[in-house]
Amino acid sequence: MTRPADHLPPLPPLRTGLKGRCPRCGEGHLFDGFLKLAPECEVCGLDYSFADPADGPAFFVICFACVPSVVLALWIEVAFQAPYWVHLVTTLPFLLLTCIPPLRPLKGWLVASQYVYKAEEGRLEEGDIERRAASRPA
Repeated sequence: MTRPADHLPPLPPLRTGLKGRCPRCGEGHLFDGFLKLAPECEVCGLDYSFADPADGPAFFVICFACVPSVVLALWIEVAFQAPYWVHLVTTLPFLLLTCIPPLRPLKGWLVASQYVYKAEEGRLEEGDIERRAASRPA
């Protein structure tokens, strides 16, 4: 059953995205699996085809979660000259626990932000390149 979305107030993308909820109604599910987006909201019928977070979630995870994991591995290696099995039972679980769980909330937040701020692919209108070239100082 779909709900009319005419009078829905705007919802904060951080709240709906981190919970994996529909950015329009806040009730439907955003995901159909761990990272796969659902085709549409089962409550309000919002089509999720507008969403394209691309590699954004992976970029944030690499920047903010993988760096501490590498620092931990280097510290263990330098401080203890640890054998490989020590890294296998310490560094690998730490790496997996800091990298995999944030992917879904980050992807939800990026999709919800795309909806709220009406983000879309940039397009050049006909004549834009010529106008920009003409407006540059010589």
